[in-house]
Amino acid sequence: MKIIVTHPTGNRNVRAVMSAFEQAGVLAFFGTTLAVDPDHYLLKLLPAKIAKELARRSYPLKPGLIRSRPRLELLRNVLTKFGFKNAVAHETGFASVDAIYQDLDRATAAILKRENKKHKTDAVYCYEDGAVETFVAAKKLGMECIYDLPIGYWRSARSLLSAEKERWPEWASTLVSFRDSQPKLDRKDEELRLADRIFVASSFTAKTLGDYPGKLAPVQVIPYGFPPVIEGREYNLTQNRPLKLLFVGGLSQRKGIADLFAAVKNIGKGVELTVVGMKMNVECPALDLALKEHQWIPTLAHQEILSLMREHDVFVFPSLFEGFGLVITEAMSQGTPVITTDRTAGPDLITHGVDGWIIEAGSTEALQKQIEELMVKPEAVAAVGKAAMERAKLRPWEKYGKELTAAITRHK
Repeated sequence: MKIIVTHPTGNRNVRAVMSAFEQAGVLAFFGTTLAVDPDHYLLKLLPAKIAKELARRSYPLKPGLIRSRPRLELLRNVLTKFGFKNAVAHETGFASVDAIYQDLDRATAAILKRENKKHKTDAVYCYEDGAVETFVAAKKLGMECIYDLPIGYWRSARSLLSAEKERWPEWASTLVSFRDSQPKLDRKDEELRLADRIFVASSFTAKTLGDYPGKLAPVQVIPYGFPPVIEGREYNLTQNRPLKLLFVGGLSQRKGIADLFAAVKNIGKGVELTVVGMKMNVECPALDLALKEHQWIPTLAHQEILSLMREHDVFVFPSLFEGFGLVITEAMSQGTPVITTDRTAGPDLITHGVDGWIIEAGSTEALQKQIEELMVKPEAVAAVGKAAMERAKLRPWEKYGKELTAAITRHK
């Protein structure tokens, strides 16, 4: 069996899929936008910061297993840095994220039409917003269409998040998914309609697909893996100092950030909050005001985030709509116990009160109560943090890749 995988940026879960497919001998090729050889001499001629950023787009695959299409992605990165907002504007910009996804989708479809008769491939594995043209071409060639939905279904998102506009009207501008046009939403539905199999990373995401108005292919939940677990985590908690809380993520009410700020404000001096995340490209005075009251770090490299997690007592991720939440697994792997909601992968990864805490999504009161419990019993942080590391050891990224590969090849 041979499978084509496509994704514009090759994030952590995509890399796990590629690696597992290659090891199993089923990867036909990986189609992406920008793929960099980390040893290329030209990288050494660039400023260190730019070279480091480009090197993140390297993939440890054998020669011949990568097909790249870098032009639009390079333009997007350059134009963003120089402030050409119209060129990268949501959906309308010629170098927007949407344009890049669709360009790669069309390019992959063209490869199928041109090459698949010579080099027989059995399936395509595509992700949301970049699958329609590929699936249409694959169907004509009798190939299986495998779909990966990394975040919950859009109709469910609109239903659940609409209430936030009334609950927190001053934060409504940060709910940017409501900007998606009807043609974009129609593409999402068409991708689901064409899919022969659907994989998701959390039970919550699977549940949201219940709002799809048509008949769906089989849906299977395979949670992502954990990063390597830190050794020698130390805890030094007493009731004589504030509880150190950390949030990492997009600064949107989709992530429950308004609830977090409100809970911390209600608690007062008993906690210290650090926030890591970029502002959305919108005006939100409420967010600007809240950030001034806490330590805010707009962006950090991945390793720096892991280090910061180890410096904090509790990781708080009160998201209201999350396909998974990789920061949950990252924090647990660092021994930093997590408070998260029932609309993330938390229920798939955490046993409440044992290796983390699950609260009701959209409840400032539930979040505040859980934090206050830990202020009274700080010894629970160490016990739950250690249990979180043990849980993380049971599911490295390799296990996710092997389970996904087995599910696909066993099906064939």
